[in-house]
Amino acid sequence: MLYIGVDLGTSAVKLLLMDGEGQIQKIVSKEYPIYFPHPGWSEQKPEDWFEQTMIGLKELLADCDKSQVAGISFGGQMHGLVVLDENDAVIRPALLWNDGRTTEECDYLNNVIGKEKLSEYTANISFTGFTAPKILWMKNKEPENFARIKKIMLPKDYIAYKLTGVHCTDVSDASGMLVFDVKNRCWSKEMLDICGISEDQMAKVYESYESVGCVLPEIAAELGIPETTKVAAGAGDNAAAAVGTGTVGDGQCNISLGTSGTVFISSEKFGVDKNNALHAFAHADGHYHLMGCMLSAASCNKWWMDEIIGTTDYAAEQKQIEKLGENHVYFLPYLMGERSPHNDPNARATFIGMTMDTTRADMTQAVLEGVAFALRDSLEVARSLGIPIKRTKICGGGAKSPLWKKIIANVLNIKVDVPANEEGPSMGGAMLAAVACGEYANVEEAAAKIVKVVDTVEPNPELAAKYEDRYQKFRRIYPACKPLFGLIR
Repeated sequence: MLYIGVDLGTSAVKLLLMDGEGQIQKIVSKEYPIYFPHPGWSEQKPEDWFEQTMIGLKELLADCDKSQVAGISFGGQMHGLVVLDENDAVIRPALLWNDGRTTEECDYLNNVIGKEKLSEYTANISFTGFTAPKILWMKNKEPENFARIKKIMLPKDYIAYKLTGVHCTDVSDASGMLVFDVKNRCWSKEMLDICGISEDQMAKVYESYESVGCVLPEIAAELGIPETTKVAAGAGDNAAAAVGTGTVGDGQCNISLGTSGTVFISSEKFGVDKNNALHAFAHADGHYHLMGCMLSAASCNKWWMDEIIGTTDYAAEQKQIEKLGENHVYFLPYLMGERSPHNDPNARATFIGMTMDTTRADMTQAVLEGVAFALRDSLEVARSLGIPIKRTKICGGGAKSPLWKKIIANVLNIKVDVPANEEGPSMGGAMLAAVACGEYANVEEAAAKIVKVVDTVEPNPELAAKYEDRYQKFRRIYPACKPLFGLIR
């Protein structure tokens, strides 16, 4: 049988076709625009997502035996606010995970409602990218639109609804809304009341590997697939990527080096760090995970290469980098503010340490190292909880760079395992579809049989020691700059 994984990303939707043994048959990617109507705002049109998904599905299935398609599932960008009216029409463009307009609402939630209450209700505190402050922003700034809301959904769940007619979500994606009781895997009545919404306005919650229904007859006819094709709830992009890299069960780690960057630690037990520096979410395997999320990771390198240097030959630029661990230039990778562990929407990207002998390669190296240092910030929080992390999987577009993987292994001083494929969320989505269809008994079995490690990047003790010294300097830069960031908004 064949299974489809749909990775609804920020810049594009990636669709993957996998057979029952986990072999990738085909991959298709379709882009759509992102809108920045005001500085710090970030929006997309859900209609664009669905249009490009359908175009991509037709291309993905063009050369296969469509009768063998058994299931579809998702990985998707988290936290985005999709609002539908009584006719299930989109009310306004979706507010995305990297949208920073909700500073006032976050201040209200964290300081008036209080972080302790938020953590009690949801296991997390408020960040500007989360969905609850976006809901409050609509209530405060767009009351007419707010009054029209019949359903509140997340990005990937809108695609699932369009395919099945079912208003659904999954536990991992719902965990990032700040209206979900993560420990008990249900909507938080207290948070719904705080946001001024009802449970009837929320989608039904499923485990990530559960079927929410089959494709609608008209969708089946348009795609040429069986009407019995199941659609599984899927997962937030990071949980889906963790499934795709086999980061399931207890104590496993995955680093995702995509538009955003994450340190993802799976756990069989529910747990929260006392400062809520890491997110405590439900995992797609039926258990839980801790996650540190930085808003700009591979996107920092893309910005530096595309917008500043003006080149698309990333590999050529990295070839000029020779002396690792000795760079005198530092880069704070906060192009969109920052989440973990600082929770500071006012934070900004910063180069520091340039001199007359600073080269283009030094600046490029600083960008790569700055992202690695910021990932380590989250890893240090996990280590402070007594979690011994000795190795990690890695995925995402940035993981295609051998140099960047080497830097990360030595900055974090852990082994970096490279899966056979780096498709992450789309692979995880296909695997969840296979579990929903009974191809595998559970997510752990699917991961054990499908995910293969083809390379391991090990830290070099001498280089890791150099990076230890550089990291201790790096971690002093943000506190020194923080008072300035509020002045340059």
